[in-house]
Amino acid sequence: MSIMSKVFAATATLTLVGGVSAVGLLPAQAQTPSCSKSCYALYSEEYGTPFVLDVLRQGEKVGQPVILFRDSNTDPAEDFAEVNEDTVASYYAAGLVSEGLDYNYGTDYAYQLEYAPYGVESGLCVGVASTATNGTPVALETCGASSKTLWVTDYGDTDGAYAPLINGSDTNFADPYVLHYPGTAYPTDMPRAQLNTWGLQQYSDSTVFDNEQWIDIS
Repeated sequence: MSIMSKVFAATATLTLVGGVSAVGLLPAQAQTPSCSKSCYALYSEEYGTPFVLDVLRQGEKVGQPVILFRDSNTDPAEDFAEVNEDTVASYYAAGLVSEGLDYNYGTDYAYQLEYAPYGVESGLCVGVASTATNGTPVALETCGASSKTLWVTDYGDTDGAYAPLINGSDTNFADPYVLHYPGTAYPTDMPRAQLNTWGLQQYSDSTVFDNEQWIDIS
């Protein structure tokens, strides 16, 4: 069996999660009725529940931008399902993440977030096309054996119910590259602002910027 085949086999053994997520997803009004039992809404501390994760113009293709949009239970672009939740250590054992990520976040949980309009799996997950750095666009990417579609809950930098989400391709462990909403944008702006990754930013009291904190109900 090739190395890649082993990686895919290992990925297939990772836990599929049902019910309320342990790593930051909240059943909300955003999911359509046909996706209500398996879909979740992801939102930031900056804007709260009125604006949730959304696929621009419902585009079901690789590279389609991921944005924030007004919460609605009729918009399939807001239907996302959490898949393959497990510890970073488990992903490292499967050969999907770096030794550095495992060393720094091995006991934290990681997952993929699959776009599932009307509850139908698309095979596309929220991620990046290249190794995360400052300003790397977040879009739909092919789900599977790639660190680029993994998101790690940074339990060490939580703010109440919120936590940063580190991209699995991260190589900067001092200030990890996390899911980030552009600080100069607002969700109703035109054109819509695309989410990206950015180094973890903190206020003078060491709390993380609100636009890098995402709901965590664990």
